[in-house]
Amino acid sequence: MTVPAPGLPARVRIHEVGARDGLQNEKTTVPTDVKAEFVRRLAGAGLTTIEATSFVHPKWVPQLADAEQLFPLVSDLDVALPVLVPNERGLDRALALGARGVAVFASATESFAKANLNRTVDEALAMFEPVVARARAEDVRVRGYLSMCFGDPWEGAVPLEQVVRVCRALLDMGCHELSLGDTIGVATPGHVRALLTALNEQGVPTEALGVHFHDTYGQALANTFAALQHGVTTVDASAGGLGGCPYAKSATGNLATEDLVWMLRGLGIDTGVDLGRLVATSEWMAARLGRPSPSRTVRALGTTTQPHKEQ
Repeated sequence: MTVPAPGLPARVRIHEVGARDGLQNEKTTVPTDVKAEFVRRLAGAGLTTIEATSFVHPKWVPQLADAEQLFPLVSDLDVALPVLVPNERGLDRALALGARGVAVFASATESFAKANLNRTVDEALAMFEPVVARARAEDVRVRGYLSMCFGDPWEGAVPLEQVVRVCRALLDMGCHELSLGDTIGVATPGHVRALLTALNEQGVPTEALGVHFHDTYGQALANTFAALQHGVTTVDASAGGLGGCPYAKSATGNLATEDLVWMLRGLGIDTGVDLGRLVATSEWMAARLGRPSPSRTVRALGTTTQPHKEQ
């Protein structure tokens, strides 16, 4: 039953991260052809932005070492296929394959910057400047991910002004969009509203912001709703709830795309996503991973309860 709530956007763009952020956290490496089929099925379900892979050195993310092999298998799709690039070498690899959207991955805290990038926050920003400049010169869209926006496992609470400073730096260097990451899932709705307001007060427009919530404490949908009330229209989600963060051990899965679509559909918010096809896609991937999907909506609407690992 669709019951709209006042003050919410009419449409939300889902930035699907399952094929990259989800699969990079699997203990086993998913075959390239299975990854390609996953992306194709996600596109078939109506998702228009699907983060395809990462051009990080295979030493750091071995699960996505096949980026060069994967991207040509899906590049014919009529959807946006952004890819993660850590530095200029990663950008070179992505551009050589015709990527038209890239993302850089920054941190709001020094501890996570050191753990994830082996640099200080400012050193990481300096590394990204030529990447963003070159991408923009090639008319390639650039997204800036910002981790640890709401809490850090080493540093605890993260001051709002600390997050705002790094967001402002990413926007000033030319990022088209920022994704605010609740990497360890500790945010609550009031915190979300406070950060979005603080960003607006420092000249960061709401239309440049997306949100990326993890469901560690069961708050991802509540936090998403708070962001929607503020006017955010881009929400990151992962099909089947795949993913976490390899450098933050307390992080659990991303907000499941199916759970997000169920809520948005009930609110009368358009996503363009066929929920039935999406659930079927996540069940298909769960069977290949040999475990059930953590998405509550997949479990409620799905046709299988005990996925088996297919050879």
